[in-house]
Amino acid sequence: MAAVNPGALAGAKRTTVRCAIYTRKSTEEGLEQEFNTLDAQRDAAEAFIRSQRGEGWLAAPEHYDDGGFTGANMDRPALQKLLQDVRDGLVDCVMVYKVDRLTRSLLDFARIMEVLDKHGASFVSVTQQFNTTSSLGRLTLNILLSFAQFEREMIAERTRDKMSAARRKGRWVGGIPMLGYDLSDKGAALVVNEDEAARVRAIFNLYLEYGSLIPVVQELARRGWRMKEWTTRKGAVAGGQAFLKNRLYNLLTNMVYVGKVEYGGQIYEGEHDAIVDPEIWQRVQDRLRFNGKTAGRQIRNKYGAVLKGILTCESCAAGMVHTYTQKAPNKLYRYYVCVNAHQKGYNQCQTRSVSAPVIENAVIDQIRGIAANPAVVNEVVRHLDEQRVAGVDGLEREKRVMEGELQRLGQEIAGLIRMNGKLATDRMADLQDRVLVVERQLREVREQLAESVGQTVDAASVRKTLREFDGIWSEMTLREQEKFVKTLVERVSYDGATGTVTVGFRTAGIRQLCAEVMTNK
Repeated sequence: MAAVNPGALAGAKRTTVRCAIYTRKSTEEGLEQEFNTLDAQRDAAEAFIRSQRGEGWLAAPEHYDDGGFTGANMDRPALQKLLQDVRDGLVDCVMVYKVDRLTRSLLDFARIMEVLDKHGASFVSVTQQFNTTSSLGRLTLNILLSFAQFEREMIAERTRDKMSAARRKGRWVGGIPMLGYDLSDKGAALVVNEDEAARVRAIFNLYLEYGSLIPVVQELARRGWRMKEWTTRKGAVAGGQAFLKNRLYNLLTNMVYVGKVEYGGQIYEGEHDAIVDPEIWQRVQDRLRFNGKTAGRQIRNKYGAVLKGILTCESCAAGMVHTYTQKAPNKLYRYYVCVNAHQKGYNQCQTRSVSAPVIENAVIDQIRGIAANPAVVNEVVRHLDEQRVAGVDGLEREKRVMEGELQRLGQEIAGLIRMNGKLATDRMADLQDRVLVVERQLREVREQLAESVGQTVDAASVRKTLREFDGIWSEMTLREQEKFVKTLVERVSYDGATGTVTVGFRTAGIRQLCAEVMTNK
């Protein structure tokens, strides 16, 4: 039987009804066969169309087939092409074998039906009967879709439970292949690759020998050793990347190499064979913990790295991280190191590292220099004015867009009030939620506009703020100094080859400081 929207077809008064057949299968398994499930779905739909030939029904030549795509969302190429053809007036009727071939989501089905109704297209299910023009028909359809969605969620829940049970038994449940192991023929177990296993054991021993990640990364690069490389089911080559510091760390901390698996914070004995001696693995973990014992964010910055997060290396366009060495109890040396050099070795970057006090003082001197140079102050003020005007214009445009969106939503809600049925109720709930969001955003924009209009900062205020910089800087804590610099400075770049330090100031930050000074006068 079929689900037909006769009102849409009759209302169109066409002599020919162009029927688009949509087919879908969740997995790619079996699609390589000469006659697969997509062909079977299409044959059933074509047979139904032939039975309606007297009514002018014709099958569209275009094939809308989504093989290997889930029905849980609308991210499917053939479905999107079908909806676009409906919008372009190329389709009068959308036909599927069963409703769940189109979608397993009530919300997505409502969206699809909205497109079809808007453009006068009908919907037909070959094996199910309901009439979408009546309240009872829409209720029947929603019940079918509810069961389809329930079935999809139950399948997902069973799959998660199965994977959890397999993990607790120490079984391999899939993932990216790792160096030292191959997958069994059915992909359900890990099999030791002796050549790669010897390489993994050598990597663990190298770390114990060098005692640090970077020297090991450099030695692996010298030997030409790379990450695991494998061929996917589709025949594509994947993996094989060069070792970096984070990749090496992940390898050294992987419990699979000692024959164990981790799931939900618990450790289980694995079904696969270990390839690293447990004693060596534990020694590596102890050394990693010892080397990383000061890896916490607050500890890393307790020495006042005021440029942390805003300093970049000009030589290779990478960020620079703060570090230090302590060669005597009271002698601390602080540096900023290029991430590229830190990850791949110092021979990969011209800048490499720079003394933290030297570059921080260079930035502070540039901040002091702004107040001493009237031309620079005037330029800052000009940028502030330009930024304020541009900000006001942007907020005005945003306000107009939101007001238009609210008007459109109001009109759609008014139209839905005249309708009956579950779909209209669901759609109205979505629209009302959207109205609340847009109204909140509009209030925020209006508040920003009220704050921005008429707001100006003159050159005297800017100069006064920056002239008082030295006095307040010495009284700040390390954390306050970091916050202060990041309020004024958007980015800092350092070129180790020339010793050039370039500072990009944050004009909005200068305006904020000026406002605080004027408030506290």
